[in-house]
Amino acid sequence: MLDENEVQSLIQLLDDPDESIFAMVEQKLLSLGGEVIDHLELAWEQSFNVVVQTRIENLIHQIQFEQVMNELQLWKLSGSFDLLQGLIIVNKYQYPDMDEQKVINQLEAIKRDAWMDMIYTMSAVEKVRLLNHIIYNTHGFSGNTSNYHDPQNSYIGQVLETRKGNPIMLACIYSLIAQKLDIPIYGINLPRHFILAYTDERGGEDESSVLFYINSFNRGQILGRHDVVSFIKQLNLEPNPQFLLPCNHMDIISRVLRNLSAAYTQMGTQQKAEEVDRLLQLLENE
Repeated sequence: MLDENEVQSLIQLLDDPDESIFAMVEQKLLSLGGEVIDHLELAWEQSFNVVVQTRIENLIHQIQFEQVMNELQLWKLSGSFDLLQGLIIVNKYQYPDMDEQKVINQLEAIKRDAWMDMIYTMSAVEKVRLLNHIIYNTHGFSGNTSNYHDPQNSYIGQVLETRKGNPIMLACIYSLIAQKLDIPIYGINLPRHFILAYTDERGGEDESSVLFYINSFNRGQILGRHDVVSFIKQLNLEPNPQFLLPCNHMDIISRVLRNLSAAYTQMGTQQKAEEVDRLLQLLENE
């Protein structure tokens, strides 16, 4: 149980000019975790001391960042089976108070609209055309070409609100909706451009199980294998079978984080870039 009196006593010491005392107080408050956030926020509102407010802001951020680290670690250890949960955890880095249920409901609403018009005797191409109509026409999603490197393009909550995103986030939303409808569409970790694959019942175990590819950043454009191979050749890359096969959820979240780190670096927000790199290292470390 949190000792309310102890917390208040610690908060009152946040304006202590002695750095060693502040360091001790800071570590103690950090050790108490998320339970102290409400107390810190109340203290921030009641304080007119800029130094105290800044220290409280930093404390809250450190606590929330540790919570994201812990959730991401748990997601990894549990097998990273739930892609949406991984995307929500990344979203919490910038928006710790996000409404998870709202994100779930928004995806369900898009899925429901597609389901209403879905005829399960449709061919694979017909199903994709229907998904394209619902996602891009009915719900107005599009690639954020005017602000491609905006960090907001990597947060699923923001992309669902603005209807604009980068290739990987649009692909994630597209595949999540498709899979809710039992349509086998999965992510392809193509260099420089994340795309999707429509697979047969084998789920993309080898190249022959991929029926065709989808460019979710370009309104669901259908691509053949030759289009993807040609793109790889344009990048002067050595052919790699993994460029043509579905990737796992860990690869997807790692790429989302790399995009996010690059976006913050380009903005000159180095502290955020370094924190995102720590999240990435957590996933990549064995």
